[in-house]
Amino acid sequence: MSTPRTVDRAFETALYDTADDALDTAASMLAADPAADAELGRRGEEFVATAWRRGWQPADLVRIVRRELDDVHVRLVAALIRAQAPHDRARGPRWAAQLDDLPDAGTTAPPRTDRFSHATAVLELYRLLLRLPALEPLEAGAAGEAPRRGRENRPESRALARIRALLAKAEATGYPEEAEALSAKAQELMARHSVDEALLAAQAQGSATSPDVPGACRIGVEPPYEQAKAVLLDAVADANHCRAVWNEPFGFSTVVGFEADLEAVELLYTSLLVQAEAAMTKAEAGQRAGGRKRTKTFRQSFLAAYAHRAGTRLRAAAEAATEAATTGAADANLLPVLASREVAVTDRVERMFPQTTTTRLRGTADAAGWTEGTRAADAARVGHHRPLKRG
Repeated sequence: MSTPRTVDRAFETALYDTADDALDTAASMLAADPAADAELGRRGEEFVATAWRRGWQPADLVRIVRRELDDVHVRLVAALIRAQAPHDRARGPRWAAQLDDLPDAGTTAPPRTDRFSHATAVLELYRLLLRLPALEPLEAGAAGEAPRRGRENRPESRALARIRALLAKAEATGYPEEAEALSAKAQELMARHSVDEALLAAQAQGSATSPDVPGACRIGVEPPYEQAKAVLLDAVADANHCRAVWNEPFGFSTVVGFEADLEAVELLYTSLLVQAEAAMTKAEAGQRAGGRKRTKTFRQSFLAAYAHRAGTRLRAAAEAATEAATTGAADANLLPVLASREVAVTDRVERMFPQTTTTRLRGTADAAGWTEGTRAADAARVGHHRPLKRG
Protein backbone atom coordinates (compact mmCIF):
# COMPACT_ATOMS: atom_id res chain seq x y z
CA MET A 1 0.00 0.00 0.00
CA SER A 2 1.35 3.41 -0.97
CA THR A 3 2.10 6.06 1.63
CA PRO A 4 3.27 9.70 1.37
CA ARG A 5 6.75 8.22 1.60
CA THR A 6 6.81 7.69 -2.17
CA VAL A 7 6.21 11.37 -2.74
CA ASP A 8 8.72 12.31 -0.03
CA ARG A 9 11.42 10.19 -1.64
CA ALA A 10 10.65 11.60 -5.09
CA PHE A 11 10.83 15.16 -3.79
CA GLU A 12 14.07 14.51 -1.92
CA THR A 13 15.54 13.11 -5.12
CA ALA A 14 14.33 15.68 -7.66
CA LEU A 15 13.23 18.99 -6.15
CA TYR A 16 16.50 19.88 -4.50
CA ASP A 17 18.71 18.58 -7.32
CA THR A 18 18.50 20.09 -10.79
CA ALA A 19 20.23 17.21 -12.57
CA ASP A 20 18.23 15.45 -15.29
CA ASP A 21 19.04 12.00 -13.96
CA ALA A 22 17.62 12.98 -10.55
CA LEU A 23 14.42 14.08 -12.25
CA ASP A 24 14.20 10.81 -14.20
CA THR A 25 14.74 8.74 -11.04
CA ALA A 26 12.05 10.61 -9.13
CA ALA A 27 9.59 10.44 -12.03
CA SER A 28 10.14 6.69 -12.23
CA MET A 29 9.26 6.34 -8.53
CA LEU A 30 6.00 8.23 -8.99
CA ALA A 31 5.10 6.46 -12.23
CA ALA A 32 5.48 3.07 -10.52
CA ASP A 33 3.07 4.00 -7.70
CA PRO A 34 -0.38 5.14 -8.95
CA ALA A 35 -1.61 5.34 -5.35
CA ALA A 36 0.74 8.29 -4.82
CA ASP A 37 -1.18 10.50 -7.27
CA ALA A 38 -3.59 11.94 -4.68
CA GLU A 39 -0.76 12.86 -2.34
CA LEU A 40 1.19 14.38 -5.22
CA GLY A 41 -1.78 16.60 -6.07
CA ARG A 42 -2.25 17.59 -2.43
CA ARG A 43 1.39 18.63 -2.20
CA GLY A 44 0.93 20.72 -5.35
CA GLU A 45 -1.96 22.58 -3.74
CA GLU A 46 0.32 23.26 -0.76
CA PHE A 47 2.92 24.76 -3.10
CA VAL A 48 0.22 27.02 -4.55
CA ALA A 49 -0.96 28.11 -1.08
CA THR A 50 2.66 28.86 -0.16
CA ALA A 51 2.99 31.02 -3.28
CA TRP A 52 -0.06 33.04 -2.15
CA ARG A 53 1.55 33.58 1.26
CA ARG A 54 4.67 34.84 -0.50
CA GLY A 55 2.75 37.51 -2.40
CA TRP A 56 2.02 35.74 -5.69
CA GLN A 57 -1.40 35.79 -7.33
CA PRO A 58 -3.05 33.43 -9.86
CA ALA A 59 -2.15 35.50 -12.94
CA ASP A 60 1.44 35.78 -11.69
CA LEU A 61 1.84 32.00 -11.39
CA VAL A 62 0.41 31.36 -14.84
CA ARG A 63 2.65 34.06 -16.30
CA ILE A 64 5.89 32.74 -14.78
CA VAL A 65 5.09 29.13 -15.69
CA ARG A 66 4.35 30.16 -19.27
CA ARG A 67 7.64 32.09 -19.43
CA GLU A 68 9.81 29.38 -17.90
CA LEU A 69 8.19 26.09 -18.94
CA ASP A 70 5.74 24.72 -21.52
CA ASP A 71 2.02 24.57 -22.23
CA VAL A 72 1.63 21.28 -20.39
CA HIS A 73 2.94 22.95 -17.23
CA VAL A 74 0.51 25.85 -17.70
CA ARG A 75 -2.32 23.31 -17.78
CA LEU A 76 -1.01 21.68 -14.62
CA VAL A 77 -0.62 24.89 -12.63
CA ALA A 78 -4.08 26.12 -13.69
CA ALA A 79 -5.57 22.82 -12.46
CA LEU A 80 -3.73 23.16 -9.13
CA ILE A 81 -4.96 26.74 -8.67
CA ARG A 82 -8.54 25.66 -9.33
CA ALA A 83 -8.21 22.73 -6.94
CA GLN A 84 -6.80 24.93 -4.17
CA ALA A 85 -9.30 27.77 -4.58
CA PRO A 86 -12.22 26.17 -2.62
CA HIS A 87 -9.93 25.80 0.42
CA ASP A 88 -8.71 29.40 0.22
CA ARG A 89 -10.15 32.45 1.94
CA ALA A 90 -12.09 35.11 0.03
CA ARG A 91 -9.65 37.53 -1.59
CA GLY A 92 -11.80 40.04 -3.46
CA PRO A 93 -13.02 40.68 -7.00
CA ARG A 94 -9.64 41.21 -8.67
CA TRP A 95 -8.47 37.80 -7.43
CA ALA A 96 -11.77 36.21 -8.47
CA ALA A 97 -11.38 37.68 -11.95
CA GLN A 98 -7.94 36.09 -12.23
CA LEU A 99 -9.42 32.71 -11.29
CA ASP A 100 -12.07 33.17 -13.98
CA ASP A 101 -9.33 33.98 -16.52
CA LEU A 102 -7.28 30.84 -15.87
CA PRO A 103 -6.50 29.03 -19.14
CA ASP A 104 -8.79 26.09 -19.77
CA ALA A 105 -7.95 22.73 -21.26
CA GLY A 106 -8.76 23.91 -24.77
CA THR A 107 -6.07 26.62 -24.77
CA THR A 108 -3.07 24.56 -23.67
CA ALA A 109 -1.28 21.45 -24.89
CA PRO A 110 -2.92 18.11 -24.02
CA PRO A 111 -1.44 16.29 -21.02
CA ARG A 112 1.34 13.78 -21.52
CA THR A 113 -0.27 10.37 -21.74
CA ASP A 114 2.18 8.00 -20.07
CA ARG A 115 2.72 8.12 -16.32
CA PHE A 116 6.45 8.76 -16.52
CA SER A 117 6.02 11.84 -18.76
CA HIS A 118 3.23 13.17 -16.58
CA ALA A 119 5.29 12.72 -13.40
CA THR A 120 8.24 14.45 -15.07
CA ALA A 121 6.09 17.47 -15.97
CA VAL A 122 4.67 17.67 -12.44
CA LEU A 123 8.14 17.58 -10.89
CA GLU A 124 9.40 20.24 -13.31
CA LEU A 125 6.53 22.46 -12.26
CA TYR A 126 7.08 21.84 -8.55
CA ARG A 127 10.78 22.65 -8.92
CA LEU A 128 9.78 26.07 -10.26
CA LEU A 129 7.12 26.69 -7.59
CA LEU A 130 9.52 25.72 -4.82
CA ARG A 131 12.06 28.34 -5.92
CA LEU A 132 9.72 31.30 -6.29
CA PRO A 133 10.92 34.29 -4.26
CA ALA A 134 8.67 36.46 -2.14
CA LEU A 135 6.93 39.37 -3.88
CA GLU A 136 5.61 42.60 -2.46
CA PRO A 137 2.13 41.90 -1.01
CA LEU A 138 -0.68 43.64 -2.86
CA GLU A 139 -3.71 42.72 -0.80
CA ALA A 140 -5.59 45.10 1.44
CA GLY A 141 -4.54 44.89 5.06
CA ALA A 142 -0.99 43.85 4.22
CA ALA A 143 1.71 45.19 6.51
CA GLY A 144 -0.85 46.48 8.98
CA GLU A 145 -2.67 48.74 6.54
CA ALA A 146 -6.31 49.63 6.90
CA PRO A 147 -8.61 47.82 4.49
CA ARG A 148 -9.51 49.78 1.38
CA ARG A 149 -12.76 50.10 -0.46
CA GLY A 150 -12.78 47.60 -3.29
CA ARG A 151 -15.08 46.78 -6.16
CA GLU A 152 -17.26 44.39 -4.14
CA ASN A 153 -20.96 44.68 -4.96
CA ARG A 154 -20.27 47.77 -7.03
CA PRO A 155 -21.56 47.70 -10.60
CA GLU A 156 -19.44 49.17 -13.35
CA SER A 157 -20.02 52.90 -13.58
CA ARG A 158 -21.49 54.57 -16.66
CA ALA A 159 -18.18 56.38 -17.11
CA LEU A 160 -16.22 53.13 -17.35
CA ALA A 161 -18.78 51.72 -19.76
CA ARG A 162 -18.34 54.78 -22.01
CA ILE A 163 -14.55 54.49 -21.74
CA ARG A 164 -14.68 50.84 -22.78
CA ALA A 165 -16.85 51.75 -25.78
CA LEU A 166 -14.48 54.53 -26.89
CA LEU A 167 -11.45 52.27 -26.63
CA ALA A 168 -13.21 49.49 -28.53
CA LYS A 169 -13.86 51.96 -31.36
CA ALA A 170 -10.23 53.09 -31.25
CA GLU A 171 -9.03 49.51 -31.60
CA ALA A 172 -11.43 48.81 -34.46
CA THR A 173 -10.75 51.81 -36.65
CA GLY A 174 -8.22 51.63 -39.45
CA TYR A 175 -7.40 55.34 -39.19
CA PRO A 176 -4.62 56.27 -36.74
CA GLU A 177 -5.86 59.85 -36.33
CA GLU A 178 -9.31 58.63 -35.34
CA ALA A 179 -7.82 56.10 -32.92
CA GLU A 180 -5.74 58.84 -31.30
CA ALA A 181 -8.75 61.12 -30.92
CA LEU A 182 -10.87 58.36 -29.41
CA SER A 183 -8.11 57.37 -26.98
CA ALA A 184 -7.63 61.00 -25.94
CA LYS A 185 -11.36 61.32 -25.32
CA ALA A 186 -11.25 58.14 -23.24
CA GLN A 187 -8.40 59.62 -21.21
CA GLU A 188 -10.41 62.80 -20.59
CA LEU A 189 -13.30 60.71 -19.29
CA MET A 190 -10.89 58.73 -17.09
CA ALA A 191 -9.59 61.97 -15.56
CA ARG A 192 -13.12 63.20 -14.83
CA HIS A 193 -14.04 59.81 -13.40
CA SER A 194 -10.97 59.97 -11.14
CA VAL A 195 -12.05 63.37 -9.82
CA ASP A 196 -15.58 62.09 -9.16
CA GLU A 197 -14.20 59.09 -7.28
CA ALA A 198 -11.93 61.34 -5.22
CA LEU A 199 -14.90 63.49 -4.19
CA LEU A 200 -16.97 60.45 -3.26
CA ALA A 201 -14.10 59.09 -1.18
CA ALA A 202 -13.66 62.43 0.56
CA GLN A 203 -17.37 62.57 1.43
CA ALA A 204 -17.12 59.06 2.89
CA GLN A 205 -14.37 60.07 5.32
CA GLY A 206 -15.70 59.96 8.86
CA SER A 207 -18.71 57.87 7.85
CA ALA A 208 -19.22 54.16 8.44
CA THR A 209 -17.55 53.48 5.11
CA SER A 210 -13.92 52.41 5.35
CA PRO A 211 -11.55 55.14 4.16
CA ASP A 212 -10.25 54.76 0.64
CA VAL A 213 -6.52 54.06 0.46
CA PRO A 214 -4.28 53.21 -2.50
CA GLY A 215 -4.22 49.65 -3.75
CA ALA A 216 -1.98 47.85 -6.21
CA CYS A 217 -2.18 45.36 -9.03
CA ARG A 218 0.24 43.61 -11.35
CA ILE A 219 -0.03 43.93 -15.11
CA GLY A 220 1.85 41.57 -17.39
CA VAL A 221 4.49 43.10 -19.66
CA GLU A 222 5.07 40.36 -22.18
CA PRO A 223 7.95 39.91 -24.63
CA PRO A 224 8.95 40.81 -27.23
CA TYR A 225 9.96 44.46 -26.78
CA GLU A 226 9.00 44.43 -23.13
CA GLN A 227 11.11 47.51 -22.35
CA ALA A 228 9.08 49.66 -24.71
CA LYS A 229 5.84 48.13 -23.42
CA ALA A 230 6.89 48.88 -19.84
CA VAL A 231 7.49 52.51 -20.83
CA LEU A 232 3.99 52.65 -22.32
CA LEU A 233 2.45 51.22 -19.14
CA ASP A 234 4.49 53.67 -17.06
CA ALA A 235 3.15 56.55 -19.17
CA VAL A 236 -0.45 55.39 -18.86
CA ALA A 237 -0.06 54.98 -15.09
CA ASP A 238 1.50 58.42 -14.71
CA ALA A 239 -1.32 60.08 -16.65
CA ASN A 240 -3.88 58.43 -14.36
CA HIS A 241 -2.43 59.33 -10.93
CA CYS A 242 -0.75 55.93 -10.51
CA ARG A 243 2.84 54.76 -10.33
CA ALA A 244 4.30 51.73 -12.09
CA VAL A 245 7.39 49.76 -11.06
CA TRP A 246 8.70 47.24 -13.58
CA ASN A 247 9.91 43.77 -12.58
CA GLU A 248 11.75 42.64 -15.70
CA PRO A 249 12.72 39.09 -14.57
CA PHE A 250 9.12 38.11 -13.84
CA GLY A 251 7.46 39.97 -16.72
CA PHE A 252 5.14 42.40 -14.94
CA SER A 253 4.81 45.91 -13.61
CA THR A 254 3.25 46.66 -10.25
CA VAL A 255 0.85 49.59 -10.56
CA VAL A 256 -0.07 51.49 -7.41
CA GLY A 257 -3.07 53.82 -7.20
CA PHE A 258 -6.66 54.18 -6.17
CA GLU A 259 -9.11 51.59 -7.46
CA ALA A 260 -10.84 53.68 -10.13
CA ASP A 261 -7.46 54.78 -11.47
CA LEU A 262 -6.14 51.21 -11.52
CA GLU A 263 -9.16 50.17 -13.57
CA ALA A 264 -8.47 53.00 -16.00
CA VAL A 265 -4.81 52.03 -16.36
CA GLU A 266 -5.67 48.40 -17.10
CA LEU A 267 -8.23 49.40 -19.73
CA LEU A 268 -6.11 52.01 -21.49
CA TYR A 269 -2.83 50.11 -21.49
CA THR A 270 -4.46 47.02 -23.00
CA SER A 271 -6.15 49.11 -25.68
CA LEU A 272 -3.05 51.12 -26.56
CA LEU A 273 -1.04 47.93 -26.98
CA VAL A 274 -3.58 46.69 -29.51
CA GLN A 275 -3.50 50.03 -31.31
CA ALA A 276 0.31 50.25 -31.28
CA GLU A 277 0.76 46.77 -32.71
CA ALA A 278 -1.78 47.47 -35.46
CA ALA A 279 -0.05 50.73 -36.33
CA MET A 280 3.35 49.01 -36.30
CA THR A 281 2.12 46.33 -38.71
CA LYS A 282 0.89 49.04 -41.08
CA ALA A 283 4.17 50.97 -40.81
CA GLU A 284 6.18 47.82 -41.53
CA ALA A 285 4.12 47.20 -44.65
CA GLY A 286 5.06 50.67 -45.84
CA GLN A 287 8.71 50.00 -45.11
CA ARG A 288 8.65 46.76 -47.08
CA ALA A 289 6.93 48.50 -49.98
CA GLY A 290 9.85 50.91 -50.01
CA GLY A 291 12.31 48.05 -50.28
CA ARG A 292 13.41 47.90 -46.66
CA LYS A 293 13.23 44.68 -44.64
CA ARG A 294 11.60 44.87 -41.24
CA THR A 295 14.05 44.60 -38.36
CA LYS A 296 13.98 44.11 -34.62
CA THR A 297 15.43 47.59 -34.09
CA PHE A 298 12.69 49.13 -36.25
CA ARG A 299 9.98 47.53 -34.12
CA GLN A 300 11.71 48.37 -30.83
CA SER A 301 12.20 51.99 -31.91
CA PHE A 302 8.63 52.21 -33.18
CA LEU A 303 7.13 51.02 -29.90
CA ALA A 304 9.46 53.19 -27.83
CA ALA A 305 8.51 56.31 -29.79
CA TYR A 306 4.84 55.38 -29.63
CA ALA A 307 5.04 55.00 -25.85
CA HIS A 308 7.01 58.21 -25.50
CA ARG A 309 4.60 60.36 -27.49
CA ALA A 310 1.47 58.63 -26.20
CA GLY A 311 2.56 59.43 -22.65
CA THR A 312 2.94 63.11 -23.48
CA ARG A 313 -0.46 63.19 -25.14
CA LEU A 314 -2.22 61.29 -22.35
CA ARG A 315 -0.79 63.53 -19.66
CA ALA A 316 -1.92 66.63 -21.56
CA ALA A 317 -5.45 65.26 -21.93
CA ALA A 318 -5.61 64.23 -18.27
CA GLU A 319 -4.27 67.56 -17.01
CA ALA A 320 -6.72 69.54 -19.15
CA ALA A 321 -9.68 67.47 -17.95
CA THR A 322 -8.60 67.68 -14.31
CA GLU A 323 -8.08 71.43 -14.55
CA ALA A 324 -11.52 71.88 -16.07
CA ALA A 325 -13.10 69.75 -13.36
CA THR A 326 -11.34 71.57 -10.52
CA THR A 327 -11.98 75.04 -11.98
CA GLY A 328 -15.70 74.41 -12.09
CA ALA A 329 -15.89 72.44 -8.86
CA ALA A 330 -18.25 73.71 -6.20
CA ASP A 331 -16.31 71.83 -3.53
CA ALA A 332 -13.42 74.01 -2.32
CA ASN A 333 -11.76 70.96 -0.78
CA LEU A 334 -11.22 69.22 -4.13
CA LEU A 335 -7.64 70.37 -4.73
CA PRO A 336 -6.45 69.32 -1.25
CA VAL A 337 -8.19 65.98 -1.73
CA LEU A 338 -6.41 65.35 -5.05
CA ALA A 339 -3.08 66.43 -3.54
CA SER A 340 -3.53 64.11 -0.55
CA ARG A 341 -4.26 61.18 -2.87
CA GLU A 342 -1.06 61.85 -4.82
CA VAL A 343 0.87 61.83 -1.54
CA ALA A 344 -0.84 58.60 -0.47
CA VAL A 345 0.12 56.87 -3.72
CA THR A 346 3.72 58.02 -3.47
CA ASP A 347 3.89 56.86 0.14
CA ARG A 348 2.52 53.41 -0.77
CA VAL A 349 5.07 53.03 -3.58
CA GLU A 350 7.94 54.00 -1.31
CA ARG A 351 6.85 51.51 1.34
CA MET A 352 6.38 48.70 -1.17
CA PHE A 353 9.58 49.47 -3.07
CA PRO A 354 12.07 51.18 -0.77
CA GLN A 355 14.78 50.56 -3.36
CA THR A 356 14.27 51.06 -7.08
CA THR A 357 16.64 51.62 -9.96
CA THR A 358 16.17 53.41 -13.27
CA THR A 359 16.93 52.09 -16.71
CA ARG A 360 17.18 53.57 -20.17
CA LEU A 361 15.68 52.08 -23.28
CA ARG A 362 17.99 49.97 -25.41
CA GLY A 363 17.81 49.29 -29.13
CA THR A 364 16.00 52.47 -30.17
CA ALA A 365 18.52 53.73 -32.72
CA ASP A 366 16.37 53.04 -35.79
CA ALA A 367 15.41 56.50 -37.06
CA ALA A 368 12.67 55.24 -39.35
CA GLY A 369 11.11 53.20 -36.54
CA TRP A 370 11.20 56.17 -34.18
CA THR A 371 9.69 58.49 -36.79
CA GLU A 372 6.92 56.07 -37.68
CA GLY A 373 6.15 55.34 -34.04
CA THR A 374 5.94 59.03 -33.21
CA ARG A 375 3.70 59.64 -36.21
CA ALA A 376 1.47 56.77 -35.15
CA ALA A 377 0.97 58.23 -31.68
CA ASP A 378 0.82 61.87 -32.75
CA ALA A 379 2.53 64.07 -35.35
CA ALA A 380 3.66 66.54 -32.69
CA ARG A 381 7.18 66.89 -31.30
CA VAL A 382 8.27 64.39 -28.66
CA GLY A 383 9.60 65.47 -25.26
CA HIS A 384 11.84 63.61 -22.87
CA HIS A 385 10.24 60.77 -20.89
CA ARG A 386 11.15 60.09 -17.31
CA PRO A 387 13.13 56.88 -16.64
CA LEU A 388 11.44 53.63 -15.73
CA LYS A 389 11.42 52.60 -12.09
CA ARG A 390 12.44 48.99 -11.52
CA GLY A 391 12.00 46.95 -8.40
